[in-house]
Amino acid sequence: MQCVILAAGEGKRMRPLTVRRPKVMLPLANRPMLEHLVLASRDAGILDFVFVVGYGESEIRDYFGDGSRMGVSIRYAPQRHQKGTADALAAARHLVHGTFLLMNGDMIVRSGDIRDIAAGISPCMGVFPSDHPEDYGAVVLEGTRVTCICEKSANPPARTINAGIYLLDEEIFQVTESIPVSSRGELELTDALSMFLAEGRLKAHHIRYWLDVGYPWDLLDANKSLLVDHVVLENTHIDGVEITGPVSIGEGTIVRQGTCIEGPAIIGKDCRIGPNAYIRGSTSIGDRCHIGHCSEVKNSIVMNGTNLPHFNYVGDSIIGTGCNLGAGTIIANLRHDRALVKACGKETRKRKFGAIVGDGVQFGINCAVNVGTVIGPDALIGPHSFVEGCIGQGTVIGR
Repeated sequence: MQCVILAAGEGKRMRPLTVRRPKVMLPLANRPMLEHLVLASRDAGILDFVFVVGYGESEIRDYFGDGSRMGVSIRYAPQRHQKGTADALAAARHLVHGTFLLMNGDMIVRSGDIRDIAAGISPCMGVFPSDHPEDYGAVVLEGTRVTCICEKSANPPARTINAGIYLLDEEIFQVTESIPVSSRGELELTDALSMFLAEGRLKAHHIRYWLDVGYPWDLLDANKSLLVDHVVLENTHIDGVEITGPVSIGEGTIVRQGTCIEGPAIIGKDCRIGPNAYIRGSTSIGDRCHIGHCSEVKNSIVMNGTNLPHFNYVGDSIIGTGCNLGAGTIIANLRHDRALVKACGKETRKRKFGAIVGDGVQFGINCAVNVGTVIGPDALIGPHSFVEGCIGQGTVIGR
């Protein structure tokens, strides 16, 4: 069976992290989220993939190549203009035959669920229960038959949502040719599925485990899940270093004395850790990073080439590539009133959340970053600055 993965979008809700990379290439447990989806599918027995690519496609092609490194075959179908999910699927038409799986590239599912839906009968869509179905397409069921797909309604008729994984066959391409442009100006896959629904043919498969990665703060939940459940980590012993729980340390990384690492955690290649650093659970640190003297990182994603060299604290945050935190710079992650944190006016649904820092941001010494702060790429933050709110790309604060 083939698997088509939709990976053409930028992921505008993920800005500023997607300014220089497509959403599906954001790292989780030190692998692009798209790679986790490929590996789960491979473990379910699927070896033939078609990636629909567009924004940032060169990075995807360069990383995955023909798929042989992962024991699979990957071909590419460019979607030159992002005109909706049905248009994205149509871009892969010449590469697809028979019954196939279709998946959004920005979610986390397990191989068992992929295997089960692949064994079903087309047309079928994966569904999942949600506490906030108004953010998704709500799906009304009668037994296993889908009777309604209601896109992002303020008053959703059900708490079951569209999980973005489908079992389809070549008939879908004929259907997509006849659907109208939606009110959002796009060709929507759900409009094509509604034609099957009207004929009483669209079935639902209940997914047991599913994580949507729609906003930057969702990366933290997905990262934690992958560290705990998906990534094989090994306990490591280093003299003078306290390591508890499963911890993976990459080749060429040096961990100096007095450092404490609590798993699950993963540290990439050629990093410098310590002395006396503290890396707490659910943290992923990329390649060529420096977590130095008396710096602490907790439940965070620190991307390649970023330095926290002296007396820094980063909690519940996502830090892009090539950033540097001056000595004494800290990121707050908890409001005094314990209320849920907002980021640029968006509800994160998190009581503890720090900051989203784009690529190449440079901080001077003794900066303080407030909860829910979003900083665009290449911002320059002068010494002793207090930073909060939404900071645009290339902004200069202080001197």
